[in-house]
Amino acid sequence: MKTTTLRESANPNTLAADPARQAFVLLRTVFTVAPILFGLDKFTNLLTDWTGYLAPIVPDTLHLPAQTLMYVVGVVEIIAGILVALRPRIGSLVVAAWLLGIILNLIILGAFFDVALRDFGLFVGALALNRLATAAAARQSGGTTVSH
Repeated sequence: MKTTTLRESANPNTLAADPARQAFVLLRTVFTVAPILFGLDKFTNLLTDWTGYLAPIVPDTLHLPAQTLMYVVGVVEIIAGILVALRPRIGSLVVAAWLLGIILNLIILGAFFDVALRDFGLFVGALALNRLATAAAARQSGGTTVSH
């Protein structure tokens, strides 16, 4: 079993062939772009009427119109996407928490269980991104060893 430091394996040719690095880049890209696009759509409702996914108890409890809440949701999603781009270890946890909130809202709504299940898969993907981002940070700090 060959042991090398992560710093030694950091040359561009190795990174391009590294499946973990590829997975990190794919997940980081998706969890940057998707929240930003979905967040922007909360202001236009081109994809759907987002208020239909909001449990009525939420606007009733907060005493705000559903569309106003969707504007807030849109801003949070845009910020989460930017955070994933800039600080993936933190941003991935923000996205994971946000997805749990969406899942809880859909369960309370009592509808769109298919979307809740899809979002659970995205939640797991956000957690996977966090683990990969943590490994990438350790790789950048050097000194960590990996067995091949």
